[in-house]
Amino acid sequence: MHRVVALVRPVQPTFELGCAVEVFGTLRDGIPQHYEFEVCTETPGPVPTTAGYAMSVPRGLSALAAADTVLIPGWSPVEAPLPPRVRRALLRAHARGARLVTICSGVFALARTGLLDGRSATTHWARAEQLAREFPGIRVEPDVLYIDHGDVATSAGAGAGIDLCLHLVRRDHGAAHAALLARHMVLPPHREGGQAQYAPAPPSGDALDGLLEWITARLDTPVPVDDIAAHLNVSSRTLARRFAEQLGTSPGAWLLARRVAEARRLLEQTDLSVDAIATRVGLASAVNLRRRFRDQVGTTPGAYRRAFRIPGVN
Repeated sequence: MHRVVALVRPVQPTFELGCAVEVFGTLRDGIPQHYEFEVCTETPGPVPTTAGYAMSVPRGLSALAAADTVLIPGWSPVEAPLPPRVRRALLRAHARGARLVTICSGVFALARTGLLDGRSATTHWARAEQLAREFPGIRVEPDVLYIDHGDVATSAGAGAGIDLCLHLVRRDHGAAHAALLARHMVLPPHREGGQAQYAPAPPSGDALDGLLEWITARLDTPVPVDDIAAHLNVSSRTLARRFAEQLGTSPGAWLLARRVAEARRLLEQTDLSVDAIATRVGLASAVNLRRRFRDQVGTTPGAYRRAFRIPGVN
């Protein structure tokens, strides 16, 4: 029996812990139980939660000594330091072969062990910049749902913890068992695309003399960089420098992001065909829109519309 131990702390996020419980710790009729699940904390006793109640956790860090998988279901607040005793317990567990897994903000705790240095990792899209800034040795990938290196694994935002846990079940016991479990949870065994489709469209960054309004009125036509420069009455070189300084990108990349952002809005709020949307946002064809859309959002326009179409809005 594979032993999964969740390490919690005050103040413990409840949903992230619930993701792990649902996948590894819930008995279901007709589904073989391959996991033993328990919870531990640095100081056994009442542990406050983000939901306003305290839960009783009788097990201390010694529980990690027998764990096959150690799971950190969130770390709140993310700035909270990793206590030396906890760090040592995590490193000992990893050294003897335990798998270390984080959900959402739990990656901040794992990052403080040093085990993610030189590797890729993910977290909630809203925390990705902070993770990269505080731990420059980690290659942060904000667009994916999870990353599994075998001995360590990280997930994106809270709901992506379920995706990662089901992935681990699939790896441990096969696709059929994971699909059966997902069916009982009334969830897809694998979600298409990554986290980018759930993050809001990138900010317009209208820091350049009303440029966004001017561009928006011309999204259905080609807009050469020289025309943008001429509109702002600067040279192309100056334009590129101002974009880099003020928006952190190039004029071409910014314009493409605006086209894709408008395509997202039209997919959510209209019944226009993909071809019509491609024309309206200046990407010429459905083929080009699908390619650009997948590059930036991580899924297809059709799948995005099925997930995010706003009922009753035309």
